Amino acid sequence: MNVHLVEVTKDSVRAVCRLDAGDGGMQVAPNAVSIAEAHFEPAAWFRAIHADTPEQGDALVGFLMLYDPTLSPAPEQPEFMLWRLMVDQRFQGRGYGQAAVERLIDHVRTRPGADALYVSHVKEAERTARFYRSLGFAYTGEEDEDELVMVRRLD
Repeated sequence: MNVHLVEVTKDSVRAVCRLDAGDGGMQVAPNAVSIAEAHFEPAAWFRAIHADTPEQGDALVGFLMLYDPTLSPAPEQPEFMLWRLMVDQRFQGRGYGQAAVERLIDHVRTRPGADALYVSHVKEAERTARFYRSLGFAYTGEEDEDELVMVRRLD
């Protein structure tokens, strides 16, 4: 599957902000909020998710954001964390999210000191839990702001 992570620019930011996960903001923050938060967090690395789709060819299908402690002069946490992942409701269930996480893992492996990628999800999100387990993430037993924390080792 041809999925790539693309820098969000002044020309693409509105389209990224119009993407809709279809959950009413219950499980993932709106992309506009994520982008605003990223501008105040030096460790934030965010990208649009593009994919070759049967309907449109190259299409904007989602958004992700990584907490990368190597980008911050004084990181609040030392771990790499998949901070946000969203796929527009029109493109869900087609493997684009899985491919995007795999591309992100490839990126994280290039970062100094990266040996694991963390993610968290709301407790009631069993579909999300199955998704991350299918990608090799496992529960750590920790909670972060009422979310369950998972980890994928990169070795």
